[in-house]
Amino acid sequence: METPVVGVVGAGQLARMMQQAAIPLGVPLRLLAETASSSAAQVIADSQVGDYADLDTLRAWASGVDVVTFDHEHVPTAHLEALAVDGVACRPGPAALVHAQDKVVMRKRLAELEVPCPRNRVVDSAKAVADFAADGDGWPVVLKTATGGYDGKGVWIVDDSDQAAGVIRVASAAAVLLAEDRVDFVRELSAVVARAPSGQIAAYPVVETTQTNGVCTEVTSPAPDLEPVLALEAQQVAMTIAAELDVTGILAVELFETRDGRIMVNELAMRPHNTGHWTIDGAVTSQFENHLRAVLDLPLGSPKARVRWTVMVNILGSSAPPLFDGYLHVQARDPEIRVHLYGKDVTPGRKVGHVTAYGDSLDEVKQRARHAASWFEGKLSDDGDEG
Repeated sequence: METPVVGVVGAGQLARMMQQAAIPLGVPLRLLAETASSSAAQVIADSQVGDYADLDTLRAWASGVDVVTFDHEHVPTAHLEALAVDGVACRPGPAALVHAQDKVVMRKRLAELEVPCPRNRVVDSAKAVADFAADGDGWPVVLKTATGGYDGKGVWIVDDSDQAAGVIRVASAAAVLLAEDRVDFVRELSAVVARAPSGQIAAYPVVETTQTNGVCTEVTSPAPDLEPVLALEAQQVAMTIAAELDVTGILAVELFETRDGRIMVNELAMRPHNTGHWTIDGAVTSQFENHLRAVLDLPLGSPKARVRWTVMVNILGSSAPPLFDGYLHVQARDPEIRVHLYGKDVTPGRKVGHVTAYGDSLDEVKQRARHAASWFEGKLSDDGDEG
């Protein structure tokens, strides 16, 4: 059997890190990139620049690949269905991926599966939002665009009808808006699983995530002080969703841990996910390797943690000196820190890399990871104080 070629749509940092996993597997990747300088295009030799939204471009690029997978979830469903008719295997397939593309479709299907989610309703006016609030616990209400939102974009918290009207004016006229209860939660969690077409599933430890202005900034594995029964429930929910939606590859289920001791599903992602980056250095098999194993229907690797605690902190773009300048201090101070830079243009607030620390003391591991990320971001001076 010849080694299969995996096509990856999208050239962000997720595709870049897939290449890291593909090298030891000996699996060639073919990339459809936004630009020749995109993050993954810098490291994947077989790269083509093209518009994934153009079906002819997508078809021509996919000719000769054995399976197509994704760095993002934005490829139109109809295009993926057309590839399937052409005989190209898409993993995850369009019937699964639509649940990560459209929050309305996702909420309806999860309700059918009796998966716990916030109360929700499609709304098209300020009055509809007010009626939704009146039918539940009142204001505030969370408004989300059904498609296209990420990293806090396309999400608003409104306290009254006037604010709701303002959001409706700002949102595209064609946008479908979903109203949801604002969940009273203690913290956010993520359950990441890998699923192969054979049905095999590997569940990673449930992690705690920290969001800043809608952007994930820190991940702790495993989630500290999470009741074992709740951790098991979170993994079971993720595995149920993966099986029932026929997901192939990585599925990340973002969750709320509520103040009354329950979990509720917030979002789904059907690709390697920011909350799984810790697995590169902290798990026996990274999410990226298991994603590739899954899309090729190979036996999945162990998702077990290598050490007691692993903490990943994202490096966000700032006006600090070039990122490379941070290496001298960070690596000299902590030879065990793991740094992953994405080769992206540095703009304020943009994810341009991450650092990972691991060890037996959670407080120490957190401090190490936070210090390293802060140094790259220019938040610390030479004496270790905030600059």
